[in-house]
Parts: sequence; C-alpha cells; structure tokens
Amino acid sequence: MPLLNRFLRDLDRLGLRAAVSSRPVVVGVSGGADSLCLLHLLHRVADTLNITLSVATLDHGLRGQAGAEDAAFVEQLAQAWGLPVCRERQDVTALAREHSLGIEDAARRARYTFLARVARDTGAAVIAVAHNADDQAETMLMRIMRGSGLAGLRGMLPLSPLSVDHLLPGAPPVEGLLLARPLLDVPRTDIDAYCAAHDLHPRQDATNEARTYLRNRVRHDLLPQLEALNPGVRAALGRMAHLLAADYAQLQAVVAMAFDALLLEQTPGGLRLDRERFCTLSLSLRRGVIREAARRLRPDLREISFATVEQAVQVATSGEAGGMAVLPGGMTLRVEGGALILARPDAVLSIPNLPRLPAGTGLAVSVPGAVCPADSNWVFCTRWLAPEEKPADFYGHFLTAVLAVPEGASLALRTRRRGDRFAPQGMGGHTQKLSDLLINTRVPAAERDTLPLLTVNGAIGWVAWGAGRVAEPFVVNPASKWILLASWEYDPIV
Repeated sequence: MPLLNRFLRDLDRLGLRAAVSSRPVVVGVSGGADSLCLLHLLHRVADTLNITLSVATLDHGLRGQAGAEDAAFVEQLAQAWGLPVCRERQDVTALAREHSLGIEDAARRARYTFLARVARDTGAAVIAVAHNADDQAETMLMRIMRGSGLAGLRGMLPLSPLSVDHLLPGAPPVEGLLLARPLLDVPRTDIDAYCAAHDLHPRQDATNEARTYLRNRVRHDLLPQLEALNPGVRAALGRMAHLLAADYAQLQAVVAMAFDALLLEQTPGGLRLDRERFCTLSLSLRRGVIREAARRLRPDLREISFATVEQAVQVATSGEAGGMAVLPGGMTLRVEGGALILARPDAVLSIPNLPRLPAGTGLAVSVPGAVCPADSNWVFCTRWLAPEEKPADFYGHFLTAVLAVPEGASLALRTRRRGDRFAPQGMGGHTQKLSDLLINTRVPAAERDTLPLLTVNGAIGWVAWGAGRVAEPFVVNPASKWILLASWEYDPIV
C-alpha cells in the first residue's frame, strides 16, 4: 500500500484525524528523514483535512555549524513549500547545567518547550512529531530494561497530552496541547523509501551514530542482535505496545470506578478515601488508586516511581493511625483511622465524621461511664482495665487510649483553652504549647478548636486525634494500679 494511503488510514485507525482536522498544527522538523517525510505527507493532505501547518525547527547548539545548517535547510524548505516557519537556536549544554539535567533530557525538554511556545503563538492545539515504528521498538526495549509497568510498556502513544514533564522547569503551562505521532506504525525503511521516491534530501545527524547515548546502543547493537533471533522483533514490539495500551486503558477504567467508590471527600488541595474499602482491593487496584489520587491532586505530574507507590500502599494498608507516606510534589498520604487523607502541602481538608465538641465545652467524665455530646453520633466510653487485660493490646487503636491515673482522679472532656500545654512522651515531663503539638501532628487548623481533650485533675492527659497522644505523666508502667481505657465509639442511631 502506498505510504500516503497508509498514512490516511492510520490517521483514522489511531484516532488522529479528529484531533488534527480543521485545526492549526505545528510540525516539529529537524531535517532528518522522519520529520521530512511527516511534513511532506501532512502538506499533501492539508486540504483534505482542512488543516494549516506551521513548521518549527530548533538548533540545540550541540553540533556547531552542522546544527545551524540543518536548521537553515528546514527554514528554506518550508519557505519553498509556502509554509510559515519558526527557527531558533538554544544552548542545551547551558540549560542542562542550569537545571541539573542530562544532555539528552535537556535537549528533549528544550525541544518540546520550543514547540509548545510556537503552538501558543500560532494558536495551534496539536504538535506533530515524527516518531516511527523503529523508535517505538527502541523505546519498548529501554522501558523493559528499566522494569516499567503497564503505563510505561504502552510505549509512545499516537496521541497524548503534552505535560510539564516534557518541558524545561519554569516553562509556561501547556494545558490543552496535544502531541500527535502519525508515523508511529511506519518502519524507518518505508520512510527512507518515501523520501527517495519524492526526491527529498534529508540531513544526516552524526550524533545518531554515537554509542554514548543509550538509544543509539539499543538501535545499533541490541536490536540487530534480537533480529538475528526474530526478524520480526520490531513489529512484535510495536504490537506489544498496542496490546498493552488497550489493557492499560481497561485497567484505568476499573481503577476510576474503584476510586470513585472509595472517595469520601475532595477539595482542590486534598481528598479523603475509605480505608476499609481500599484494603479490600487487589494489589493492582491499590497501586492504581494511589496513582489516580496523585494524578487528581497534581495533574501536571507525569510519573510516580514504583518505590514511592509501594511505600504509599504499605502505609495505607498496614500503617497505624497517624502513619504517613510522602508522594512527589510535596503531597502526603496520611492514615486517620477509617480514612486515607491525600493532600497537597497547601491543602485545607476537613475531616468529617470524627468526634468533636463545640468550642468552650467542658463535660465531667465518670468511670465506668459514657458521655454523649449534644448533636453528635459519637459516644465517649470509659472503664477500668481488668487485671488479666494487657494495656499493649489497645495501643495504636483508633480513637482509643490507655492511661494510668491517680486513684480518685477527676476526669473531664473539654476543648482547648488559651495557654494550654502538653507533656509529650519521652521529654521527661517537660511541656510544650498544645498549639505546637497540634501543628506538628498535622491537625488541620479548622479542627483544633473542636478537638476533644481528656483532662486528668485539670492536666491534659489525652489528645484524641488518630491513635492519639497520651501525656508523659499518664503513660502506663508496671507499677500502675488504676488503668483507664478510654475510647470514642461511633453510634449511627444516636
């Protein structure tokens, strides 16, 4: 089949026709065979698709006069074909140094940042680049070597959003820009044949032969060895990418359903998930839910490492109340009893359905007994621990505390007051401001005035947040005689 016909067919098969039709398109052109072929094909079908083309070419400043000549070649070609062109030079070596990036990564980011700027200047919503089937095979092998999951093993996609991970740090936002790869299923041999048939004279980039770059070693060393075992390995890797892309899309649909079933609350800076339901999910879905939560909070993030996701899953599944995992971009996952709280650093997220007292409340507590705050579904329960019971069996339980109290002590529930201090465990009885404790334990500001405090003879003995904090003077030891078990219990019928 002639390449032009296959090109039009692939635009439909890969879902690209709808993305590019009747829209301005920026074409990234280096002067090599792939990008010349892409530009020539798009130029031939521009009227059919009702698209307007703009050419963008970037000299990365890495190849001296040769790079400048390639950019000049593209500029002259575009002008000869009657296409607007933007030509620019950047010092990628300096950019790599400035942003602490490798040369390859800096060159890639500089190129996409440049293309995004041209797209904004021309009103384009689509950037077309010339990655081909051989590039896809190389990408698949590199990701297999890296141990990628399904998301990575999809390879490059025919159509995907341009994200901040494509760009240099500090680049303007790129929301809405799409990256199209119309030649993704076309082998490099077919591209070379097309250029020869249409009298196109691509430029040759000597760096494509340099073995210092991993992709070049895969291209010139690894792939030929694999082809000796399987002559169709390039096509097989392309099929694998398509198959796994479809499987990943199906998995993401299931993850989205699971996420929606778990979601209890969402604000611009944070969200709250049902922890009990989370723990019933398969490991694959747990990982997917963590990634989906991070994506919703930080849509600009392109990738979260396997190790980071595993740590978050471990904390979410097995961590005690107050346990926390750190996610990229300053996000955190925190365990709060029956909920998982995922939040950005600037989040203001209320934690509904936890015991609260109206600010200024003071309630006497009897043992054994139960205190039912007004207009609440929570009941505060107390009893003495039996001699055969072990205090350690209750440590770490949500909204539960074990305290050693003096015989005949006066107990009360109240909210915080100005000047309150607390004696944390391990500080030898020294106290700190209660306000500092609440900040350090990440109690949201909106919760602090209504947080229940248990006092013993007027001193704060327990701060009821997550697993809670018992003050040093009331920590149980082998000599303790009167051991109080205090807990908040939820009663939906109250």
